[in-house]
Amino acid sequence: MRTLWTNGTIYTMKEEGDTVEAVLVEGDKILACGNRAEIEQQYEIDQVQDLDGAVMYPGFVDSHLHMIGHGEKLMRLDLSDIHSAEEMRTTLKEKVYSTPLDEWIIGDGWNENNFVDRKIFHRFELDEIAPHHPMMLTRICRHALLANSKALQLAGITNETPDPPGGVIVRDSNGSPTGYLLDKAQDLVKNAIPQVTEEYLDRALRTSIEDLTKHGIVGGHSEDLNYYGGFGRTYQTFLNVVNEDQLKFKANLLVHHEVVEDMHGQGYVVGASNGYVELGSMKIFADGALGGRTAYLSKPYNDMPETYGVAIHSLTELKELVKKARKYNMPVAIHTIGDLALEFALYAVEENPPPEGSRDRFVHGQIVRPDLIERLKKVPVIIDIQPHFVASDFPWVIERLGEERMQYSFAWKTLLEEGIPCASGSDAPIETADPLATIYAAVMRKKPGDRHEGYYPEQKLTPYEAVELYTKGSAYAIGKEEEMGQIDNGYSADFTVLSEDLFRIDPETIPHVKVLKTVVNNTVVYSAE
Repeated sequence: MRTLWTNGTIYTMKEEGDTVEAVLVEGDKILACGNRAEIEQQYEIDQVQDLDGAVMYPGFVDSHLHMIGHGEKLMRLDLSDIHSAEEMRTTLKEKVYSTPLDEWIIGDGWNENNFVDRKIFHRFELDEIAPHHPMMLTRICRHALLANSKALQLAGITNETPDPPGGVIVRDSNGSPTGYLLDKAQDLVKNAIPQVTEEYLDRALRTSIEDLTKHGIVGGHSEDLNYYGGFGRTYQTFLNVVNEDQLKFKANLLVHHEVVEDMHGQGYVVGASNGYVELGSMKIFADGALGGRTAYLSKPYNDMPETYGVAIHSLTELKELVKKARKYNMPVAIHTIGDLALEFALYAVEENPPPEGSRDRFVHGQIVRPDLIERLKKVPVIIDIQPHFVASDFPWVIERLGEERMQYSFAWKTLLEEGIPCASGSDAPIETADPLATIYAAVMRKKPGDRHEGYYPEQKLTPYEAVELYTKGSAYAIGKEEEMGQIDNGYSADFTVLSEDLFRIDPETIPHVKVLKTVVNNTVVYSAE
């Protein structure tokens, strides 16, 4: 079956401004692209997909998200749009009222930086809201949570419970837990929650993919496999849901270091794939996040000089984890937000280079330094950036870091100009999964509607650069730059079709562009019609 896509603007992304009149697809690969008349003369064509003046790009791929978590956010209590402590209190009370006694109340996405008073609830206040329900409320960064007394009790957290390695149980002046848990301390509460059912996982993943394809996303690099009952159960959910006969979506799965042995013990290796679901790099967390001041910095926080943040692993431990990946012939994907976390990660991969022909990944890379940039140039690594963090973290992040550090923070343009390869993603459910919102943030460096020129406008990307990160960048991150990310002969027939030309419209209108079609392997998996 040969399908001709034509009658629109088709950007190949081979280079800026490069377009073709038509694309011929056979099966799931591009057979030819170029002049329509020449293609029609040279090949037999079975059907025509009329773009009707729309604009087609290589399929957008989110280079870093949590797919099942994104589905859960859509299914559960979403606190991300709440803008006051009182509104949060009211929302929680309504949820408690409609939930059977003793059942867990689970909410996601609260952000005290959206509140005028920046209030962080104490467990006693949560007890007043939910005296008969255990409650767990995950902060938007997913590196902190709030729990009420019933949840702490079920988790076995008392005044005597020590901080776990890589985590903090925040306490009051009497040494009593406040209910605020940072990084690895969160696991104490999360492990007390009853295991979700396989039906729940299936529904969460389907909900996620259906939403992602509505946003024009054909694939994503996702980190889920250390949760929801472990590697085997979670990986099987992906295999059950994402395949030729069910949902079509290109999922590259990061494998948390704690389940790498499980993966190999069950006979899987990096690169194992059913054509849609592929096993990728080993995931390691080097630090936390800026919101909870757990990103690991080389100098103290500007607004809390008594802390540098949290190192999830010591430098020695991090090096050993990278060695573990190399033993299994795997590249690594290391979560690094603070500059000291990035420095630790660099030491680890410099000492233990990736397998021949593969690339490591540093996820986020929000805070760098000139000396670290020079070292980044010398190792085979790609930075997974999330430009929407600019819209979410400013202006409060300036107070966190201080002006001096901002020159090399959220510095996407600097990274590209220095020749450091980058890919773009959302980190959903922490941020919106909408790639148009992320592209807008990369280009404008502000929230829609803000009346200023953008935060640190010298770091603005061009629309082409922003789209390139979602196409060629994401393909390069997983070593598939010869198969995905461009419209060219032999490449996958994955397309994102939009109502407007992102390279020619007023950038202020980017968030209002409509997704008309999402195409995976020449199958229309979403249509606005």
